[in-house]
Amino acid sequence: MTTARIDARFAALKQEGRAAFVAYVMAGDPDRETALSILRGLPAAGADLIELGFPFSDPMAEGPPIQRAAQRALAKGMTLKGTLDLARAFRDGDQDTPVILMGYLNPLLNWGFQAFARDAAEAGIDGVIVVDCPPEEARPLASALDAAGLSLIRLATPTSDDARLKTIVQGTSGFVYYVSVAGVTGVKEADAAAVAPAVERVRKASGLPVAVGFGIKTPERAAAVARVADAVVVGSALVDEVAAAVERNEDVTAAVLSKAESLAKSVRAARAGQTTMV
Repeated sequence: MTTARIDARFAALKQEGRAAFVAYVMAGDPDRETALSILRGLPAAGADLIELGFPFSDPMAEGPPIQRAAQRALAKGMTLKGTLDLARAFRDGDQDTPVILMGYLNPLLNWGFQAFARDAAEAGIDGVIVVDCPPEEARPLASALDAAGLSLIRLATPTSDDARLKTIVQGTSGFVYYVSVAGVTGVKEADAAAVAPAVERVRKASGLPVAVGFGIKTPERAAAVARVADAVVVGSALVDEVAAAVERNEDVTAAVLSKAESLAKSVRAARAGQTTMV
């Protein structure tokens, strides 16, 4: 299925007239078994797609919350191989929810692009976001992913002009990830009014759904973005919940899924009463 699973999910949501809620979690945070429990619970909590981060020691696009999540996961021994094992375990009980792997290029180089693409597809991954792989250097990775039926999902930013967008969207499939704020994750807040024209421009350039991430932490902010985008990505708020639950010695899975559910409800209700679909 792979890429087809992403396409099917967005087609279904378009028929429903609502945006997708995309939940980002870090593989192995705070430990493997808890991370798997969170993964398995996310669809019932309202996640339409899941972004599964694999920990990396130098996550340059991430703010402090996801940096700390990566450090916790690495300290527990999580690896890229372990991340694929988590995805495989998730797929044992869920064949429908798209799973997007998100991370950095160096571990993929070490694995080998063709072997990685084959193994990721076998584990049930549908697409890959590689934060530090610019389009000009992506051809070998893109070819390997395409051969395995996986989507290469690229990032567009507020500084991506029309000429740059043409380059970004070439070879992109599944959806385009629009970074709503300049800077790293979990620091600034997204402004839906500013995001709306950018989403239209990216959608027109790519012909694909546009997911908006970075700077979305609250149900209110998620709802505002859901009115103008095809998908809303939340990460820092969920990994913050992991850290807070650990600190409070509470049930981490329950805390994260409760936060995800509140965000998902806001996204699902955001367009209630609207007569047109984005």
